[in-house]
Amino acid sequence: MRKEAKGKTMYNSGGYEDIINLPHHVSSKRPQMPMLDRAAQFSPFAALTGYDDAIHETGRLTDQKINLSEEEKEALDRKQQILMERLGDHPALIVTYFVPDAKKSGGAYVTKSGNLKKIDEFERLMMLMDGTKIPLDNVADIEFE
Repeated sequence: MRKEAKGKTMYNSGGYEDIINLPHHVSSKRPQMPMLDRAAQFSPFAALTGYDDAIHETGRLTDQKINLSEEEKEALDRKQQILMERLGDHPALIVTYFVPDAKKSGGAYVTKSGNLKKIDEFERLMMLMDGTKIPLDNVADIEFE
């Protein structure tokens, strides 16, 4: 509050005249807070929790599953038949297959190499020696010697 008195401007301290000129109190029991921690008290906070994650997820690209032509399906069937005949040898192969995305439409094509353990025609799975299970309906290509 400002007061005017005989040409001088004076400020009313609002009832704090008894302590206004005292030195700043420093505790003898508690350590002084570091400046970095003091500044952190006033740093901005994330008002919308999860917003950054949602933006990142929306921007993440996925591939669409390619529909194979009849010729490509027949070629894959022939390769699977050859692998079935050589199953006891656990042939080394490289499989490219589609993995659907758990959070949005589409997915990604993955290429995996390993030795074939089993082809389960009932479950429609190709199993590798390392335990990887590949759905036969998602296989895009198989390479082997």
